[in-house]
Amino acid sequence: MSDPAPARPSEREDKRTILQKLAEFLHPGPDSKDELIETLAEAQDNAVIDADSRDMLEGVIRMSEMTAGDVMVPATRMDLIDIDAPFDELLHLVIDSGHSRFPVYEGQRENILGILLAKDLLKLQRAPELNIRALLRPPVFVPESKGLNDLLREFRGTRNHLAIAIDEFGRIAGLITIEDVLEQIVGEIEDEFDISDDAGDIFGLVDKSFRVSGRASVARVAEAFERPIQDNDAAEQFDTIGGLIAHEMGHVPRRGEKHVLAGLKFVVLHTRGGSVTWFKVSPETPAPGTDA
Repeated sequence: MSDPAPARPSEREDKRTILQKLAEFLHPGPDSKDELIETLAEAQDNAVIDADSRDMLEGVIRMSEMTAGDVMVPATRMDLIDIDAPFDELLHLVIDSGHSRFPVYEGQRENILGILLAKDLLKLQRAPELNIRALLRPPVFVPESKGLNDLLREFRGTRNHLAIAIDEFGRIAGLITIEDVLEQIVGEIEDEFDISDDAGDIFGLVDKSFRVSGRASVARVAEAFERPIQDNDAAEQFDTIGGLIAHEMGHVPRRGEKHVLAGLKFVVLHTRGGSVTWFKVSPETPAPGTDA
């Protein structure tokens, strides 16, 4: 006599207790992402998870609906390197931008040849005769519609940290890094621009420009650069230079954007949570009462 066929999954012993079954009947699991997020909020309220864990889990859930186009740096604000540019110009761009990787083009900006790592410039400095083409890494192109989950998986699998996003017509739409993707989960990742509040708010740079905190007071900036920054008769008065610049620009400033105010050029170096954390500031005109 043959052995009885193994039980099908539905016929296997259900080891849940009556109380567990009743609880699941009265409080069924979430049926949508919104309900799942609400469940996470309840879990935090009940001290099952902490606030940081909740933020990361919500980030993972929301990221599943996002694409490369949602978080990329648009093509108009990409820092690119011209392969025919002299070494001094390349070095200046690397220092000013603070990036570690740069798309390199030839002729037109759409013609991306590869990716240059900032550290590889040291090889050019030691051996000027070296052809920069030999230092380029192959570029990675992805459609801007590519999901962030898939893109993160691709970044991890290939060990690439940067990709060029392409629109539906095959044109360059922007640039996205693994940091851009991870920040959707863990929030803004601290870098060299993140300095504690008690460390200061205005720093001199080697190129005679200045790094200025977006939280620096307008009065502090006016005093440092010896020029009036805000009209005392203006209808709206702003406490911080970041708030004033955002008001002047009419929108939340984005990384790489520039604005001239009171003869000073403000370049957005870093943003967080919809506000500027650091500007790069350089005088475009001499301060009143000084020699040109």
